[in-house]
Amino acid sequence: MSDRPAVLFLCVHNAGRSQMASGLLRHLAGDRVQVFSGGSEPADQVNPAAVAAMAEKGIDIADQQPQRWSDSDLEQADVIVTMGCGDTCPVLPGKRYVDWPLDDPAGQGVEAVRPIRDEIESKVRGLMTELGVEPTDG
Repeated sequence: MSDRPAVLFLCVHNAGRSQMASGLLRHLAGDRVQVFSGGSEPADQVNPAAVAAMAEKGIDIADQQPQRWSDSDLEQADVIVTMGCGDTCPVLPGKRYVDWPLDDPAGQGVEAVRPIRDEIESKVRGLMTELGVEPTDG
C-alpha cells in the first residue's frame, strides 16, 4: 500500500451505497485517500434519496454519475469494498476485499436511507482507522 491508499467501492447500480461510501470517504479523508466507485449494472442516476440523505450531512453527491467499475480502478485499489453485488463483483487475486452487507436503498425514501447512510459512515470511519487515516472532522 502506498502513502496514499486507494479504495474502490462496488455495488450493483453504483447509485446508492457505493456513492454514499465514496462521498463520505472523500469528505472525511480529503485528498489523503484515492476513492473510486463502480457498479456491475450502473443506473442512470444517483438515487435521489441517497443524495438527500448525504446533503443532510453536508456532503453533495448530486454531481456524481453511476459508472461501471474499470480494470484500472481494480488495479489501483488497495482495498475493494463490496456492497451486495455478490458474484457480479470482480475478484482480482492478491487484492484485499471487504464485504459490507448493507440494505439496498433502491426505491426507498430518505427516511429509510438515513440508517443505511449512518451504517456506511461507521464502516468508512472504521476503514479509515485500519488505513491509518484520521478523519478531517476529528
